[in-house]
Amino acid sequence: MITSNIYNKVLGLALAVLTFAACSDTWNDHFENKGKEMKDYTLWEGISQNPNLSNFAKVIKGCDFDKSLSSSQVFTVFAPTNDHFSAQEADELITAYKAEKGKVNENDNIVIKEFIHNHIAMYNHSIYEGTNDSLMMMNGKRTKLTTTSFGNNPILTKNELYSNGILFTIDGKADFATNIFEYLRKDADLDSVSNFFYSNHFYHHEFIPGRSIAGGIIDGKTFYLDSVFVQRNDLFNFLDAELNEEDSTYWMVAPTNTEWKKLLDEYQPYFNYDNQVRFRDSMAYTAPRLAIMEGTIFSRTLNTDAHLTDSARSTSASYSYVNRQRMWGNSNLHYYQYGGISSTNTQKPFGPEGIFNGTENIQCTNGQVMKTSNWRINKLNTFYQCIIVEAEDRGSIKEISKFTDSRTNEEVGSVTPITRRVLNNNPFYGKVWGDAFVEFEEATNDSKVQHAVTFNIKDVLSNIGYDIYLVTAPALANDSNATEAQRRPTQLKCTLSYHDQEGKVQNKVLGDKIATSPDEVGYILLAEDFKFPCSSWGLVEAEPQVTLTVSTNVSRKGTTWTKTLLIDCVMLVPHGIATVDEERFTIEPHGDGDIYYRLKK
Repeated sequence: MITSNIYNKVLGLALAVLTFAACSDTWNDHFENKGKEMKDYTLWEGISQNPNLSNFAKVIKGCDFDKSLSSSQVFTVFAPTNDHFSAQEADELITAYKAEKGKVNENDNIVIKEFIHNHIAMYNHSIYEGTNDSLMMMNGKRTKLTTTSFGNNPILTKNELYSNGILFTIDGKADFATNIFEYLRKDADLDSVSNFFYSNHFYHHEFIPGRSIAGGIIDGKTFYLDSVFVQRNDLFNFLDAELNEEDSTYWMVAPTNTEWKKLLDEYQPYFNYDNQVRFRDSMAYTAPRLAIMEGTIFSRTLNTDAHLTDSARSTSASYSYVNRQRMWGNSNLHYYQYGGISSTNTQKPFGPEGIFNGTENIQCTNGQVMKTSNWRINKLNTFYQCIIVEAEDRGSIKEISKFTDSRTNEEVGSVTPITRRVLNNNPFYGKVWGDAFVEFEEATNDSKVQHAVTFNIKDVLSNIGYDIYLVTAPALANDSNATEAQRRPTQLKCTLSYHDQEGKVQNKVLGDKIATSPDEVGYILLAEDFKFPCSSWGLVEAEPQVTLTVSTNVSRKGTTWTKTLLIDCVMLVPHGIATVDEERFTIEPHGDGDIYYRLKK
């Protein structure tokens, strides 16, 4: 609309005049050359008419940025002169710009980001005697500005005032300082990692209205004289690492393309989702790649040189006993952490088998990329985990069996779950997982009623072998004076439910006459090397795909059996890494990795 265009120009000019008027006193106080006056034309006109800036002007025009420098937006420009920026360099930049144009976001175009935005700042920034500042450029980088220099480049001319900003000339191109996130795009060996991090699944630019300059309202909509966008990457949140932030320091272990392909080929079968899973294809793409990268980034704030001689804790690790218990079912598990007091010297981070051994380290502004073609991060330390479902944890129990109360004719639970704690003076302290278990006490004396409890099991991987255990607790673990009747065993039936490829529920009886051990922690091996056809890793499930139902199977209680269930936990352990010996459950070193933690005290 013509009216709108006129309104835009008039309002923009008015705001620009007001801006300069408001700042003019300050400028006059600080300019070394107080006699300078504002020219009545734009920065682009000033640059394009200066024969000593023709090469810089060529890039500005060739990359379509002349329109911005002709607008009512206010900029400060640091332009390299022809003596220090050749026509050939200008042509090469324009070619590189055109090669990416339309393929990436404009602000991600390497020439816009690393050259044009690296020489231009928003708003007016003059220098005066004693200036010693850190100037935020359009690409988010900070460059040191003094009375005589811009970064590493001496300033040749300064404080040239135009209708929409200030112009400086400098004696060379400003250096572009690359952070970890930016470096990934520059290294051809890391294309696979880069493509994942820069994928549209995660990476986007978010408009920040609070930091943008509103120009007014037209047709009920706000228009902006200056629109500010910031980089957002959902992976940074997931990995708890802002890899594009300049004020943080990280180390990132990154596999080369060859190593990435090898890992992806191995990991993809573990993340086969059933056909009914929402966004199945997206999950199947994302999950194995997350499995590679989770646990590869290390904050140097938390990993000092002294710490790294012994162990390295990635940003995906947890320092909290409570969080480890909540996330992984046991506080003694140390996933995403490498080395430690139980590991050998060869397995410590810089040892011959350590995760940092043999990496090529590239320094960046916020740390270093540790490129490797010999992946030493063992999957058993990251996503290939034991699944421990503690009976007493919130959300572990899906449902309990019910019966019809003859007095009220209502359905009620046939058992009452009661959490029992193992005190530190009890002989079973340290032998029961989390030093707690659940007693499912009978709520009816009807001898015909069998009792059942169904446990939710989340985050299973497909096509790997699990050893499935039911762990029971003795009555003595709660009461050292438990009676003979309280200490009786029970007989169980266990049924595993899971989805097939079409999303249909499959039920498999893992045992129908399983006797518990009355006076010891019982590790009942329900299935060995069992493979689920479909994964539920990473799914938010209101109704988990995988459940285990434990029910009594006692025909007559008498003096032999009880129908009271004493359940500690359900465990799914990757086949071949666990041993049960004298009531201790330990994880053994496996392959060339360092599974250094014990699951039992």
